[in-house]
Amino acid sequence: MMSKTDRGREVLSPADRAYLLGEAEMEHDQSKRNVEARIRQRVTDGILDFSILVHHLKKKDRRQIFRSAEDDAFMNGLMAMFSFTYIGMRESSVEFAHTLEPAVRKAEEVHAADTLGQTVSVDVQFDVETEIETVVADVVDSIDAGKPVTPAELFSAMVGSTVLDDADEVLLQLGTDDGLFKEEDFVTHFATYHDAELRWLPYYRVKAVIEE
Repeated sequence: MMSKTDRGREVLSPADRAYLLGEAEMEHDQSKRNVEARIRQRVTDGILDFSILVHHLKKKDRRQIFRSAEDDAFMNGLMAMFSFTYIGMRESSVEFAHTLEPAVRKAEEVHAADTLGQTVSVDVQFDVETEIETVVADVVDSIDAGKPVTPAELFSAMVGSTVLDDADEVLLQLGTDDGLFKEEDFVTHFATYHDAELRWLPYYRVKAVIEE
């Protein structure tokens, strides 16, 4: 399997990936700004390309792409794509449902026409209920103090902060998996993404030592 930076140029070039993953450093602030501006433009252009893909890519090609859905990396990429879109729209004060609902409605109508030869009436409901359970600052303090945090807490902190920028290790407390958040899968992906060494400890704990 190719590394995160060895794939060809898609939305991100190999150099872009290396920069975002911290594998390449810029000597000058202007170079850093240039890279970041280039990444923003490529992501924007990539999003605009979906208007072409959804209308002009052949069905057989779309189906072949999504045959990769059995691959964990592909599925993680899909989830990350939705997460990126959701949090980006939320930060811009744009309701995710304003995009999701008409998109799903149109897709269902087209799917019914193509596969069933019928028209359908589609009712799309999207509702998110959020209860504040963990304060990101508390998770950061626990990590800095070497105290255990749950995988779900770490994930929440990673989304909302730069908690791992200066962290050398993270102590994770497992055993809180409710069936929705797969703890061991998260730990494995976390270790792979951050090149961390996992040290399994008693009492369902695991220490992730992050490589420099």
